[in-house]
Amino acid sequence: MKMHRMNQTAAMALLLLTGFATASFADTGTVSVVFTKGGFIVDVGGGQGVLTFRGKRYPFTVSGMSLGLSIGASTSKFVGRALNLRRAGDLAGSYVVAGAGGAVAGGAGGAQLQNANGVILQLSGARIGAEVSAAVGGVTITMQ
Repeated sequence: MKMHRMNQTAAMALLLLTGFATASFADTGTVSVVFTKGGFIVDVGGGQGVLTFRGKRYPFTVSGMSLGLSIGASTSKFVGRALNLRRAGDLAGSYVVAGAGGAVAGGAGGAQLQNANGVILQLSGARIGAEVSAAVGGVTITMQ
């Protein structure tokens, strides 16, 4: 009887530990995004991207707006990492962006963003167009 109770206790402990290990497991994916925006003081834009996560590709759309010192239009091709993913759907949501950059015919830009799911996007890439900005804004990612 005593051995049976010890086995039950050990089995319960193993289940609890396995559950907690699975719940806290987060992974990293890669992201590529093409985003076009334009405006004067208020920029609006949108684009498409692909998350590669655990060997699968997940398409998504991006829409956003920023407010601040901005003028012009540009298309950005960003690549980077999505950190703290537990599942692909965690990428979806609203992200706050704070950054500065510029492009005249070509240039570089980058951003680090975070959503309410704890996902952090670290993106960098080339911009094409004529734009100068120092703005704060947000983007929304929707999985397709």
